[in-house]
Amino acid sequence: MINMINSGRVARLRGQKGVLRSDIGPSERTPQLALVADLDSNELNGMFVLSRLAAFLRSIEAGERRELRLRERVVIIPTVDALDISNHAWRAGRGHPPPAKAVREAVMAITQAAYYRVNVCAANRDMEEMPQVLLYAPNDDERASACLFGLPAVVEQPADSDEAGELMRTWRPHHGENFVICAGQLGNLQTQHCEILFRALVAFLSRTGVIDGLQLIEGEEDLHYFSHRQVCDVQAEQSGIFASRLEVGRWVQAGEELGQIYDGFTGDIRMHVIAPMAGLLAGLRREPLLCAGDLVAQILTPDIACQHDAAQQRPEGQQNARQAS
Repeated sequence: MINMINSGRVARLRGQKGVLRSDIGPSERTPQLALVADLDSNELNGMFVLSRLAAFLRSIEAGERRELRLRERVVIIPTVDALDISNHAWRAGRGHPPPAKAVREAVMAITQAAYYRVNVCAANRDMEEMPQVLLYAPNDDERASACLFGLPAVVEQPADSDEAGELMRTWRPHHGENFVICAGQLGNLQTQHCEILFRALVAFLSRTGVIDGLQLIEGEEDLHYFSHRQVCDVQAEQSGIFASRLEVGRWVQAGEELGQIYDGFTGDIRMHVIAPMAGLLAGLRREPLLCAGDLVAQILTPDIACQHDAAQQRPEGQQNARQAS
């Protein structure tokens, strides 16, 4: 079943009720780019940005932006929850696969032919992340293309990372380039992050030749490339209520205070959480309640170092948090 919206195609994959996507551009061509928001359907930032991007591309295809031209085909899946991939058939005992498997198979059928494949997601409900590109065991083409988004950080991760996600693992065997873009906090809509993501995706479309006629302002981007050994996780050493006034995406100095852990009963400060090293504050805890050992912050350090190395360099007994006086 195919519907026409502003000259763009909104299609349902036969056999999967409600698997809806925007299919925009020359229909006779293989998709050049596929964009998918988080499969858990709680990724509001990704859903918002991809739906806006689909509207932007449909307006180009419809001739509403005369200075721009859509040269390649793009497939966009802003969400799977709104696509009505639901549990009803499975619960009815009709022998259909579980929803997670059905979603994966449906999305793969739509996206695997594209050369560029992008998963837009958020870390989890506890952490807010700055907009960044994640690569998993990338090749040289992926490393080069990741910089075309113009986001402030590109981070390489090993292929077996638990954070890779099902979609990346499923895409990996297929020809093409795969990217994960993380931003914001799961379940929350953060318009500042959305604006950054939207501009990054439009810039990528322009730089890869998917659209023509866009005048980008070059030279303003401050991009940094990190390996997984340059990711420093800061963990809580006390339970309590965490509070911070910092914003993700800023640079912090070694010894700078990242926030405080308060006693939930007395209101007293139990710990001042301190940055163990200088770097880019890529992630910060936004869920106030925490236990000892929970992740509080993530710092990307320009120096080749990891959390284990940093711990070895600190004097014995010194921690990532200092006791409140």
